[in-house]
Amino acid sequence: MRSSSKAILIPAFGALASACAPQKPNVVYVFPDQFRNCALSFWNEEEYAGAHGWQADPTFTPRINAFADESVVLSNAMSTCPISSPYRGMFLTGMFPERNGIISNCMTERPENTLNPDAICIGDAFKAAGYNCGYIGKLHADVPTPNDPEHPGQYVESRWPAWDAYTPPERRHGFDYWYSYGTFDEHKNPHYWDTEGKRHDPHEFSVKHDTDKAIEYLRNRDKKKPFLLCVAYNPPHGPYASLDDCMEEDYNLYKDMDYSQLYVRENADTSMSKAPSARYYFANVTAVDREFGRILDELKAQGLDKNTIVVFTADHGETMCSQGVEDPKNSIWSESFNVPFIIRYPKKLKHRIDPILLASTDIMPTLLGLAGVDIPASVQGRDYSATLLGTSQDRPASALYLRTLNGEPDADGYYRHFYPQARGLKTDRYTFEISINRDTTFAKMLLFDDIADPYQLHPLDIEQNADVVKDLCTELASELERSDDVWHREKILQKILKK
Repeated sequence: MRSSSKAILIPAFGALASACAPQKPNVVYVFPDQFRNCALSFWNEEEYAGAHGWQADPTFTPRINAFADESVVLSNAMSTCPISSPYRGMFLTGMFPERNGIISNCMTERPENTLNPDAICIGDAFKAAGYNCGYIGKLHADVPTPNDPEHPGQYVESRWPAWDAYTPPERRHGFDYWYSYGTFDEHKNPHYWDTEGKRHDPHEFSVKHDTDKAIEYLRNRDKKKPFLLCVAYNPPHGPYASLDDCMEEDYNLYKDMDYSQLYVRENADTSMSKAPSARYYFANVTAVDREFGRILDELKAQGLDKNTIVVFTADHGETMCSQGVEDPKNSIWSESFNVPFIIRYPKKLKHRIDPILLASTDIMPTLLGLAGVDIPASVQGRDYSATLLGTSQDRPASALYLRTLNGEPDADGYYRHFYPQARGLKTDRYTFEISINRDTTFAKMLLFDDIADPYQLHPLDIEQNADVVKDLCTELASELERSDDVWHREKILQKILKK
């Protein structure tokens, strides 16, 4: 009898303990493609204006503005390698590109450039902790292979080189709900593959459709489990040339603005052929704002907002005629390198503007830390959850920057090697870059004082700032060693990069 009573009491106590245990937070991570930080209009408001010396774009972003007022707003979140696929590899794994397998954008001409199938990803970590995980939208982390579910042995697109890709279940890394694609840039004619591998062609604006599916997921998810939901919008990524690329209601907000109103940044060159794109780009910024607001509304309607970590960020920025460069990304200019990062966690994170130099590799461990989920040993990034929570003063001295281009093609036209053209840093004051020639000899240095010169119009003289450069070289050498970068392993510019 005594033994039987004890057996009854133990489960009862266990059930009580489970009921009293703190509920794990949900996580919603929304990241549009090519959304630059200065495209958020709240940076012009009095509370935020002092964080940067520049003027924000003349965009309409009322929902994100209100969200920022409830959140921690990072002024110096940086996209370590500011192009699509490498960012996604770092976000998914917390590892730098060479370690996670994605060094450049994924496409058939770069056959080895794909997410390491053995990597422990953010979805794997959350699923192991009992979460249901969903991924909606653009993935762009797999090299295309001839694995079309509806046409075995064929690629999912006919153009060559192929960019778009289907991700089979064994490569989804813990995401139970799947509604995604590789990369495809027809904003009003998107397509997706669902959890079972069926293709969907909804023939509607992708940002709205992504949001509809996110709301559907929130309503139909397994209510017994906490969840991680990633929503990867493609706009405001290009194309941005006509009403085929955006919603007319959003374009109408900007159509009557002339260049003096559209281009408020002092480093913009409106003589560029790309200049008309601003109206369509800003239109999609506003569309993203509206649809993000719908996700927030659904969380509130379901009573999920109080225990859900919500992040709004981007994979990289968009130069949009700044600095006179054609490439919208893959540069150390702030319009490309600096991204939004706004995080809300009610009752846990106090609203503030924080200048912490958060890098792409730090996102995964920081989110896991905030949720109380174990961080895989493979992660190279840093967990700054305690810093965000205010229980630690741990802060990085810099954020690493990487720019990598194709190496020389082989006899078949494939790029199996890469050219690590530039490495650099963002500190609380300076932006610093060193580039090399293809034979790895020194090419040039760039140094900007971002406080005195927020539009990066006046590069500092390297010799006149020798002490600053020396300190930055020491910091860069340390970061390259920490990341096990090819510059460190092959001792590139070793005489300059002394620790």
